[in-house]
Amino acid sequence: MRAALWFVGLFALAVALALFAGNNQGMVSLFWPPYRVDISLNMALLALLGLFVLCYASLRGVAVLGQLPEQTRRWRQQQKERKLYAALIRSLAHLQAGRFVRASKSARELLEHSNSLRHSNAAVPLDSSLRSIAHLLAADSAHALQDPSVRDQHYAQLLEDTSHQPSPLAQEVREGAQMRAARWALDDRNPQESLQRLAQLPQGAARRTLALRIKLKAARLAQDNATALETTRLLAKHGGFTPASASSLIASLVGEEIRACHDTQQLEKLWRSLPTAEQHHPDIALPAVRQWMALAGDAAQARQWLLPLWEAYIQGQLPTYQAQRLFLALQHSLENLDGTWLKRIEQAQTHYPKEALLQYLGGMACLQRQLWGKAEQLLRQSLPRLQDTALQASCWRALAILAEQRNDPAAATTAWRAAALARD
Repeated sequence: MRAALWFVGLFALAVALALFAGNNQGMVSLFWPPYRVDISLNMALLALLGLFVLCYASLRGVAVLGQLPEQTRRWRQQQKERKLYAALIRSLAHLQAGRFVRASKSARELLEHSNSLRHSNAAVPLDSSLRSIAHLLAADSAHALQDPSVRDQHYAQLLEDTSHQPSPLAQEVREGAQMRAARWALDDRNPQESLQRLAQLPQGAARRTLALRIKLKAARLAQDNATALETTRLLAKHGGFTPASASSLIASLVGEEIRACHDTQQLEKLWRSLPTAEQHHPDIALPAVRQWMALAGDAAQARQWLLPLWEAYIQGQLPTYQAQRLFLALQHSLENLDGTWLKRIEQAQTHYPKEALLQYLGGMACLQRQLWGKAEQLLRQSLPRLQDTALQASCWRALAILAEQRNDPAAATTAWRAAALARD
């Protein structure tokens, strides 16, 4: 459409010029005594137009000649900038390809080109950030080449350069360099220095997923379980782990904290500091109860900690292997069994009369209350269907004790031998 309009416009202009020039009888007379020159008006207009074009072209030519030095300087600066960006790309490519010597060399070339541009007073966009990135690439290459002195030299120069730059990009480069430095310290098996460098980060940067991952590795290497646990919870909150991985790692760290407790007060304080979701986790509650009973803690308190797992088992939400661990833990916490728990066990047996684990627990509860006959009946009913060898050994030991109570040494000896075989 635009081309058609231009064509129509040019056609109209040609028609107008033809009509004006064809019927124009005007004359122009030029007097220069003693001479006189007569030319047509059309020729005069053409001459004026040609003179205007000639003058304009002459002025433009003079302007272009005056701009040649500036254009030459700009062209040289562009060539240097292209070399600078090419050195940056080469350094990044070599670093990713594992050619660390070439990456370091390209980073030094970048710094040389930047110095050259600075000496010529040429303004390069983001020159300071480019220099900081070059120092970071050179430091990363030196770290890969196991040259800590050169690495630390470039890192110190980067921090000095970025400290005088208030731009957000410069601060991002500085924070990235600090995270890299924390990873370098971690590679050097120096977790304390890694944690110190992470502590120098601003609060927002310190809560990023990358920084938290580095902090977790450093805390694990430093055997700082409290810091590692706190960091793992933050990573789980921000989606740094899958739910299953986060749950497993938290359980492992809390388990280490539990094993480090040397008295019941310390363990109880730790338990109260745990979130409710972690208290209901089988891999946390069961080790906590074992440690609690090993420290001669109150059995009623242990049963209270196991109550959420018991309810999960009754609702069918507990896997088989964890259910077996639950009943082993309950077995060791049957001392001074109250009527409430005894009622829970009896109701569960009513709902699941053929469940071997419930029969086993009921038999152990009756044994604890000195109901010998009922205890032996329930234990013998559960014994053939118990799958866990620890539960089988415990069941045989209970039967041996019952045989000793009724003065049956032969049955007691047989039961003790069966318990030893099950344990082995």
